[in-house]
Amino acid sequence: MKRALLVALVVVVVGIGFIRVLYGGGARLEDRTTAPEISTRAIETVANLPFPPGNIAVSAEGRVFFTYHPDAAPPLNVLELVDGEPVPYPSAEFADWQTVLSLRIDRQNRLWALDHAGYGRGTPRLLAFDLATDAEVYRYEFDDDVAGTLSMLNDFQVDPAGETIYIADASPIVHKPAILVHDVRTRTTRRVLDQHPSVETEDYRIQAQGRDMVVLGIYTLRIGVDSIALDRRGEWLYYGPVTGATLWRVRAADLRDPALSPEALAARVESYAPKTISDGMSSDDQGNLYLTDPEHGAVLAVGPDRRLRTLVKDPMLRWPDGLSFGPDGWLYLTCSALEVVLFTAGSAVEDNAPYQIYRFKPGGTAPAGQ
Repeated sequence: MKRALLVALVVVVVGIGFIRVLYGGGARLEDRTTAPEISTRAIETVANLPFPPGNIAVSAEGRVFFTYHPDAAPPLNVLELVDGEPVPYPSAEFADWQTVLSLRIDRQNRLWALDHAGYGRGTPRLLAFDLATDAEVYRYEFDDDVAGTLSMLNDFQVDPAGETIYIADASPIVHKPAILVHDVRTRTTRRVLDQHPSVETEDYRIQAQGRDMVVLGIYTLRIGVDSIALDRRGEWLYYGPVTGATLWRVRAADLRDPALSPEALAARVESYAPKTISDGMSSDDQGNLYLTDPEHGAVLAVGPDRRLRTLVKDPMLRWPDGLSFGPDGWLYLTCSALEVVLFTAGSAVEDNAPYQIYRFKPGGTAPAGQ
């Protein structure tokens, strides 16, 4: 019996050591933020919420839709702010949501929702609702060959015509990230840039609000491609891994071209600009890209000059996450406070409430919804 226990202990120790060597460690990316250009006083609180918000989409009419972050185990998933209060969307009776994180509104006034189905343990789905009627108008289930078990269809963008959707499979568990290209008209999906260096995590360790995002001290949270945005003409897709130092881009037309071999497509990917550890991303009509920085409580911008600059920065921005332009030049921002949600005790979510949706005017303008 003692020998069996000793052998079991040795196996456990060796296993922990193997995990630590393979998945632990990680360097801190240097702080690339600068003095903020916009005062914290210019940031407005849109809502205080009992659960952490995930992503957000604001319509041209000013309707505010958002998700409660699935990793916080909320009782509801997709909501709309009505008179300042969160209300289930499209109705309290709609029970088809599983784990929706990302939302977008296209220029055809449809709200798109991406359900990663518990990291691919179920069947990931894409749904759309006509905001004129709140009726479901589109539903698509992803096959295993494009979104298999432990995939994470995290964030996405819809092209201006509403015909192509570009999806980031962040793959934080099995580390096989890629970009998915979904054709709305033909209801088909292709998986591209699978494990290309531009979508892969780098060896960085996230530290948010002073906490290293490391599970049990041995497994470092590293996340592949997540930050993703189209320019407002739909010509270029900009993207990068959460734990990565570079913002990349590729022509949307090349992503849509099935005749390009994986090697030919990979050759057309460009290193565009430096970035911080990042999460959500958006763009404007002036050619600026906006990125949230969970390590430093900041939102940054990259202009056409490819220079990284800090717009807002404050400790009150707890893991700035999702971005959406709304009407009148407002940029809406969710703060999901994942540093107090992930790998913590069940009471942590309640203990750290409330959670916020903010908005500010970054100076650029863009159609609402993304």
